This record gives sequence, structure tokens and C-alpha cells, in this order.
Amino acid sequence: MLHRNTTDRIVDYLITAFLLLVGVTALLPLVNTLAISLSDKAAVSGGMVGLIPVGFNLDAYGFILRDDKFWQAFGVSVLRVLLGGALNFVLAVLTAFPLSRSVQRFPARNVFMWLFVFGMILNVGIVPWYLTISGYRLLDSIWALVLPGAVPIWSVILLMNFFRSIPKELDEAARMDGANPWQLLWSIYLPTSLPALATITLFSIVGHWNSFFDGLILMNNPDNYPLQTYIQQLVIADRPALHGGQAALLAQLSNNTLNAAKLFVAMIPILLVYPLLQRYFIRGIMLGAVKE
Repeated sequence: MLHRNTTDRIVDYLITAFLLLVGVTALLPLVNTLAISLSDKAAVSGGMVGLIPVGFNLDAYGFILRDDKFWQAFGVSVLRVLLGGALNFVLAVLTAFPLSRSVQRFPARNVFMWLFVFGMILNVGIVPWYLTISGYRLLDSIWALVLPGAVPIWSVILLMNFFRSIPKELDEAARMDGANPWQLLWSIYLPTSLPALATITLFSIVGHWNSFFDGLILMNNPDNYPLQTYIQQLVIADRPALHGGQAALLAQLSNNTLNAAKLFVAMIPILLVYPLLQRYFIRGIMLGAVKE
């Protein structure tokens, strides 16, 4: 018994050390990006910056504070997250709840379930996707970024399986007391499903915030770009577009320094939101992924 306890303890230490190593490795690019954003032009251009800033300065962040284009794109992304996240949440709940019912209570459940699965697996391609959005006259509007992915099928499946894990006795007791389906959803299923709801909310927020390709395809006017599309265009461009009195300040900065500062600022909202939802995340994704 003593030998087994010692072996288990050693295994626990090895697993902990491995996870710490993975965590530190994942943080290194973030730390390097921050260091580049705080370094001077010569050090960055010479490849001298590692994990510690060289020639510490805040000029890149001063540039960002004066960059109207950056904050305009930031506002588009915030609006997209608010609209898209709310729409994803509402439609995921309203779709998952009836699909979690038995066939006796919802006879067409399997038909709809297969339709959603086929919709998740089959991809018609970019051209039909673009033509459909264009046909609805959504191009160059915030709705082009929100409506095409309004029903997140993976989140629906996750939430549906979580609803099925809720004890049926609660459902039956509420129905015996005269609760209708809306009351069941509001009073029984939503309060007991916080881990799953937090998980799909996190998926939605991260997905909308990090998406850049749809903004590039669906927005003809650069003023309507979401933040990630704006940053992607900066990264592939030789130099950022100048406006106002920014030329003198930009002369003191490397393009890499400026882009690193913008990348880091773009990461801050997710870095703030994730810890708030992380405690629900593991439980939500584990319970919601188990099919009964």
C-alpha cells in the first residue's frame, strides 16, 4: 500500500510538472508579443527582443490611443459579440430544449436532429454561402457577421445533452404542478444548466471575437471591418495607413512593435472574460458531451 501511494504521488508530480510546462509554453508567445510592443524600434528590427522589453517605451500604445480606425474596428467587434452572442444564446436554448424531449413528447425530434447534424457536417462552400448572404442584402452590415452563424449547432448538441442529464423527476413534478414548457425551461432547466450555458457563451464570445475571414469577405468598406480583420490587414500590409499627425510618431516605431501592441490590446477582452467563465467550463463541456 505504501509503495502504491508513493507511486501515485510521483505520477501526480509528473503530471503536474507536464501541465505546468504546457501552460508556460502556451504563455511564451503572449509574453513575447507584450515585450515586442514595449520595445524600441531598433531592438525589434534587430531581433533582440525575447521575453523582456528592450528600450522600454509606450509609444505603440500612444499610437493606438490616437488610432481612430483601430477603435472603430474595436467597436464593430464589441457590437458583433453582443448581438451575435445574445442571438447564439437564445437560439441555442430554444433549439436544444425541444430536442432534449422524448420522441413521445416531440415526435419530429429525430428528423430535426438529423437536419442539424447534416447542416454541421456538410459544407456547401464559400461561393453559395456568399451568394446567399448577398441575396439577402446583408453585405456591409453587422448582420452579415451575425446571422449566418445564428444557430451554433455544436452548442445546441452540447446543451441538449446537458438538458437530458437533468433528473426527469424535476420535470415530472413541475408538470404535475401545471407548469407549461416555457415555465419548465425558465424555472427548471436554465437555473440548473449554468455550467453548460457558460460554456456555450464562452464558445460564442471567443468565436465572434476571433473571427476575421467573414469580415474580409463580406465587408466591402474597410470602415466596417471587425477588429481581427483590421489587424489581419495590418499584418499582411507593408505599413499601416497614416492619417492625422501620426507620421512623426510612426517614425519612432517598428511595424512589428505597433502590430504587437494592437494584437495584445485585442487579446485583453478575452483574457478578462475567460477567467469569469472558466470555473463552469470543464464541468459544462464534460457533462454536455456525454450522450445518454
